Amino acid sequence: MYNLSAALETAAREAPDGDALIFAGRRISWGALDAAASRIAAGLAAAGVGPGDVVALSCPNLPQFPMAYFGVLKTGAAVLPVNVLLTADEIAYLLEDSGAAAFLCFEGTDELPSGKAGWAAFQRVPGCREFRVITADPAAPSPIAGAVTMGAMMAAAPAGFDSVQRAGDDIAAVLYTSGTTGRPKGAQLSHTNILLNAMLARDLIGSGRGDVCMIVLPLFHAFGQIVQMAACVVAGAAMVLVPRFDPGAVLKSLRDDAVTIFAGVPTMYWALLNHPADAADLAAIAEKLRVCASGGASLPVEVLRGFEAKFKVPILEGYGLSETSPVVTFNHLHKPRKPGSVGTPVWGVEVRVVADDGSDAPAGDTGEVIVRGHCVMKGYLNKPEANAEALRGGWFYTGDIGRLDEDGYLYIVDRVKDMIIRGGYNVYPREIEEVLMTHEAVSLAAVVGVPDDRQGEEVKAFVVPAPGREVDTAALVAWSRERLAAYKYPRLVEVRDSLPMNATGKILKTELRG
Repeated sequence: MYNLSAALETAAREAPDGDALIFAGRRISWGALDAAASRIAAGLAAAGVGPGDVVALSCPNLPQFPMAYFGVLKTGAAVLPVNVLLTADEIAYLLEDSGAAAFLCFEGTDELPSGKAGWAAFQRVPGCREFRVITADPAAPSPIAGAVTMGAMMAAAPAGFDSVQRAGDDIAAVLYTSGTTGRPKGAQLSHTNILLNAMLARDLIGSGRGDVCMIVLPLFHAFGQIVQMAACVVAGAAMVLVPRFDPGAVLKSLRDDAVTIFAGVPTMYWALLNHPADAADLAAIAEKLRVCASGGASLPVEVLRGFEAKFKVPILEGYGLSETSPVVTFNHLHKPRKPGSVGTPVWGVEVRVVADDGSDAPAGDTGEVIVRGHCVMKGYLNKPEANAEALRGGWFYTGDIGRLDEDGYLYIVDRVKDMIIRGGYNVYPREIEEVLMTHEAVSLAAVVGVPDDRQGEEVKAFVVPAPGREVDTAALVAWSRERLAAYKYPRLVEVRDSLPMNATGKILKTELRG
C-alpha cells in the first residue's frame, strides 16, 4: 500500500527548504509545496472527496497545478487533468464521461476564458458535486458568482493531512486521449504506472538534486505531467514553470534560471533553432544546459542536428503514449544514439513490431508497434469495446507504424491514421517530411493525403520557408521528384507562414486536410 503523493512527502522531508518550483521570480520550497497540497487535500476531503472519486483539474503551468495534483492524490482520489483550451461542451463531456465528483478550475484570462468555460460545463453535469475556482492570487475573491476559490478552501483547512494509502494498481490519473478517432477516451493510469515511469524518466536523464528542469510542456499532458513534473518530484530537482511557449522567453529563462534539463516537442526545438540569439546568451545557456529530451512526435533529423550544433547539448529522443504512462522507449545515456530512432525499450517494457497477421515483422520491415509491461494502462474508462480492440493477449496495440533495426532500436514511421494510400501504395508522411526539410529553403514541413479521383489520395505538402528564403513550389516538386519514388513525392505544395498546432505543440494535420 502506498500513494504516489509519497514522492512529494519524501522530497519535503529530505529537503524542506530546497527549491521545488521557480515561477515568475518566486521560489517555492518542497516543504511549502507539500504543505499546500495537504491543505487542498484536507479541503477536498471535508467536501466528501476520497478513494474511488475522480477530480478534474484545469490549470496552466502555474504553481497551483502541482499543489492541486498532489492534493487530489493525497485524498485517495484520481486526477483528471483537463486541457485549458477546451470549450464548455468539451469539458462537460469529460466531467460526464469520467463521473468526476469535483472540478478544480483556473479562473482564466480575457484571452483564455477557461474559468467561464469550466463553470458553464460544471453546471451542466449534476453528478459533479463540487467546484473550486483557482485564482492567480490565492487571496483574491472569487471572480465567478457562486463559486468558492481554492484559496479560500485552503485557508479554512487544517495544516496537516494523513495521505490515504492506495494499492499499487488503484487509479491515480485519468488521461483523456486527443480523440482523433471519435470522442476522447480516458486512459486509466495506476499509482504504479506513474511512479515507475517517473523513476525511469529520472534515471534516463540522470536528474537529481541540484538540477533545474524547465517545464514548458503543458502539465495536463502526460509528457509534462509525468516525464517532467513527477520525475522531478521523485528526483528532488527544481522545476521552472513556463505557462506558455515563447522562444524568446524560453531562451531568457534558460539563461537566467540556469536550467540544466529541457524537454520539448519537435516544434519547440524547431522554434528555438530558428529564433535569433546572441553568442553570449548561447554560451551562458550551454554552460548549464546538459541534456534535452524530445517526445510527443518524431523529431526531424535536420532539426536535431541543427539544435545540437547551436546549443552544444545532446537531445535524447523517446517514444510513448498517454496509454503507456507514457515512456516506452528512449535513447539511453550509456548507449549509442541513432539519429531518427526513438531508442530502445526502457526497463521492464517489451516492444514488438507486428505484421497484419500478428507475426513479428523482420528487422527493417514496418508494422504496428505493440507494447507490454508495467507502463501499460489498466484500460480506457468505461470503454469495453475500445479495450478489447487495444488490449489483446497482454499487449497494447498502439496504432503507430514503426520498424525495429537489427540492434533493437525503434523507428516510428507514422501513425496508422496518417498513412496515405496513393494508387494502392502506402505512403508515410514522415519520410517525405524528412526529405523536404533537407531543402535549403524549407524550415518546417507537414505532409497529408487529400482526396483524388484518380489515385484515391494525393500527397500534399505544407511548408514553412526558412528565414529570409522563398519557396518556389514548382521547383520544390521537381526537387522532391528526384529524391523520392514516383508514388511518394508531393504533387501539391502549399506555402504557409506557420502550421496549426495544438497546446502540446503537435501539428494538427486534421486542420491541414480541411
